[in-house]
Amino acid sequence: MTTSPDLQNGYHYRAKLVKAGRLQSAHWAILGLSILLTIIAWQFSRQQLEQKIEERFNREAAHVIELVKERMTLYERFLWGAVALNDVNNKLDNNEWKTYADSLNLGKTYPGIHGIGIIYNIQANGLDEYLREQRINRPEYNIHPFQEKYEYWPITYIEPLATNFKAVGLDVSFESNRYNGIKKSRDSGLAKLTGPIALVQGNKNNTGFLFYAPFYRGGNQYNTIAERQENIIGVSYAPFIMHKLITAVLSDNNQLTSLKITDQGVSLYDDENHQARNKIDAEPLFTTDIDAEFYGRVWTFHITSNIDFRKGAETSQPYYILLGGIIIDLLILAMFLFLAKANRQALVYADRVTDELNEKTICLKKSNEDLEQFAYVASHDLVSPLNAIQKLISWIKEDCIEILPETTKTHLSLLESRTQRMINLLKDLLDYSRVGRVDFDAELLQIKPLTNDIFALLDHNTNTSLTVNDAKLIFPRVPFEIIMRNLISNAIKHHDKEKINLEVTLKELPNYYQICVQDDGPGIPPELTNKALEMFQTLQPRDKVEGSGMGLSLIVKIIEHYRGKLSIESDGIRGTKVIILLPIPNNTVG
Repeated sequence: MTTSPDLQNGYHYRAKLVKAGRLQSAHWAILGLSILLTIIAWQFSRQQLEQKIEERFNREAAHVIELVKERMTLYERFLWGAVALNDVNNKLDNNEWKTYADSLNLGKTYPGIHGIGIIYNIQANGLDEYLREQRINRPEYNIHPFQEKYEYWPITYIEPLATNFKAVGLDVSFESNRYNGIKKSRDSGLAKLTGPIALVQGNKNNTGFLFYAPFYRGGNQYNTIAERQENIIGVSYAPFIMHKLITAVLSDNNQLTSLKITDQGVSLYDDENHQARNKIDAEPLFTTDIDAEFYGRVWTFHITSNIDFRKGAETSQPYYILLGGIIIDLLILAMFLFLAKANRQALVYADRVTDELNEKTICLKKSNEDLEQFAYVASHDLVSPLNAIQKLISWIKEDCIEILPETTKTHLSLLESRTQRMINLLKDLLDYSRVGRVDFDAELLQIKPLTNDIFALLDHNTNTSLTVNDAKLIFPRVPFEIIMRNLISNAIKHHDKEKINLEVTLKELPNYYQICVQDDGPGIPPELTNKALEMFQTLQPRDKVEGSGMGLSLIVKIIEHYRGKLSIESDGIRGTKVIILLPIPNNTVG
């Protein structure tokens, strides 16, 4: 007993339905790719965020150093002001210096400075005369620690005296850091810092430094070291306790970093020893070491992010992206399961078909009803959540657009366009699925007015022109309108010029109507013409030209349903011609 071809085709079709009722490798591949893209987007967002946080830390670190540099520049100008006073009045007495220092209002104008003073260079042969001059107003004045040497650098005046009285008369040449700093300033004619020292004004833990600015007989006009050494009078100077200086510099700053400063390995300042200890992060997110030159010394700034920086860097944005991607992946899986279930249901309905024609008719009717139900589900149950998502996006924009970062705004716009694209795709899928389910009666169509009406309803600029020859054909009106609307719309959407020229011609061949739609837009490469006719295919990025990629495939299906043919001619550079052949019906329509 032989099996009829129709029955064989039925068995083959049933096997396809059984296979379609299960999730295939392609479904899992799509789902896996979607999960992979979600992870990539999450990782990319996290990396971008980490990069921005690191850039913020680097800005904070650079800002700290810039603040210290600005403050030291201010103090330098302050010292040169004291030098200018000595140039005007070559010999100051203690009362004149006190009057000048009081006028500076050090505590408010120059926060962080410990005092200001004058140190004179005294040669050994002029020591007795120097002491006699100083003891006129200050009988108790003396140089300490006293050692026999060829020159002395005693602190002659310093204010405020109450906090610096131990420094009066101190010969700074007794200690190498103080002495080397003053010699560098003298020999260069520039303001210079000493290395780290323990100030006599404070306790042993008050590490600091001295800041010198030299003055000479006749002003700072000498070009050689020998000339400067011969004509030096002394230096104006300021003592600094390092932790007081840093506290003053950073007091008005909401610091997001912890700071350590060293000079050739010797600690100058450490937040751990001062008021910032409670903000130190035991495991900082970022750390950096920066060397900065300050008036002949190189200070190393060891800067780390602190607790406040960590709090400010905390954000859930990457996890929102991850959660959104997971939700989309679950929706894709749910759609696949739904479609698989629908296929299994269709197979169950098909299994109920019997050899009896009446039962076949009943089953066919039931199947059609189920397909109609499926179309309703696709247009309602799938489109409705997408519409809800678009509404949520609009609410987010209305409520949060002013506070959202630019990257999040971009993500919202992408989500909105992707949702609209899925809605359009579902509508086109429904149109595609309906082809052949409804038969329309053929009628006599005047191609010119009909095509012009279709063109008038499409979105196009005033530079778009359409030429149609005056001809007639016999064909169902609705399918013909769908064909022409999609062809003209595609030509307009994919055009790359402001001025668009379209031409539609109809002529009658033996047994066929030939319809040609010609445009002057970018051509389609010959090797891609077949791909352009496939479902979901676009030759331009979807973000550049909105479309579902189903326009030509819908046209092809309609034409093939009416036993016609479609072909594309293009050189791939400029211009595309779509040629349609439709059978001429045997009967005529009046």
